[in-house]
Amino acid sequence: MTYVITLPCVDTKDKACVDECPVDCIYEGLRTLYINPDECVDCGACEPVCPVEAIFYEDDLPAEYSQFLEINASFFNDLGAPGGAARLGPLDKDQPAIAALPPQDE
Repeated sequence: MTYVITLPCVDTKDKACVDECPVDCIYEGLRTLYINPDECVDCGACEPVCPVEAIFYEDDLPAEYSQFLEINASFFNDLGAPGGAARLGPLDKDQPAIAALPPQDE
C-alpha cells in the first residue's frame, strides 16, 4: 500500500509533504509531486500537512481520483526506486497523463 498524490497538487506543488516525509520518497516532476510506492513506508506524515488536500492513502482514494494510483506508480517505471528524492532534485518530466492536463487554476 502507499499514499497517492492527486489532481489538487498539479501546478501547485506546495512541498510541505516533502519536508515531512521521513524516507524522502516524494519526487518532484514538472507540474506535480509523486510518491514512490516502492519507497513509501505508509507512515502518513505527508497527508495532514498537504494544504490542498491532494494526498490520500491508497485504500481511501476517492473514486474521482482513482486514476492517480496508476499515474503515480507509472511515473517510476523508468526511474525505479533511486532511494531518495533529494539526491535527484526536481525532474524534468511528468507522467504523460499529467503533462497532458490543461493548466490548473490556482
